[in-house]
Amino acid sequence: MPPLDAGRYTKRMELLRMFERPAPPAAYFPADRVGFAIGDIHGRADLLADMIAMLEARASEDTRAGGPPLVIFLGDYVDRGPDSKGVIDLLVAGRPFGCNRHYLKGNHEQSMLGFLDDPMAHRAWLLQGGAETLLSYGVQPPPPVGAEEHDWIGVAQHLRACLPAGHYEFLQGLERYVELGDYAFVHAGVDAGRRLEEQTDQDLFWARGAFIASKRPFSHRVVHGHTPVDQPYADSRRIAVDTGAYASGILTAARFEGDQVSFLPVSRRPRS
Repeated sequence: MPPLDAGRYTKRMELLRMFERPAPPAAYFPADRVGFAIGDIHGRADLLADMIAMLEARASEDTRAGGPPLVIFLGDYVDRGPDSKGVIDLLVAGRPFGCNRHYLKGNHEQSMLGFLDDPMAHRAWLLQGGAETLLSYGVQPPPPVGAEEHDWIGVAQHLRACLPAGHYEFLQGLERYVELGDYAFVHAGVDAGRRLEEQTDQDLFWARGAFIASKRPFSHRVVHGHTPVDQPYADSRRIAVDTGAYASGILTAARFEGDQVSFLPVSRRPRS
């Protein structure tokens, strides 16, 4: 094939550029504020205490003209790890001090509340890490085989009685999503075919494969947990910060300022 002359080459490149998708505009956090989004904690009160200590130590330097840092907890505070009660204790105490805070609901909080309201319909919660949550509140799970309806109801009643003051109200008051600047903070994901305010609980608390694989643009850059990743992930469409704290020993926060995003982990890796 003969080589293209310069004019034909230029025309071909111009034609190809006609079909290129323009780069999406940068997402911006609200002006004059710094923000943090913290991934799934899952009963790791030790890691949460470390994260809180780090954020409190830097709260003054992260305060801007618009106010103190904004901290968004992305849900899944309970289950799987050893100290769900200790996690909620820290959160209801208003930590981290020196920050404004938002607390999102995750699918595990939804399941825990469902068990408290209707234990027979939500027995599967115990297989999703709920047994560890029961134990952290001093409640013995029902036997894995042979438990009857009165056993399940009794366990739910015992758990309600053992919840310290403020824990149930905290769980009931969790937010579904938070919108800040060009960002939408959710637990799991969104359906890009719906506006943010139209998202269902299934979308916000349980979305996974279809949301992760989608290339469909959305109105906001989505910050989420729920789907564990070995390393925090960021592209123009989404930011993922669930680094599997209960198993990996790493809890991650994403830091936002202007159009910049960085990641701050705390770690207590198990010793080999």
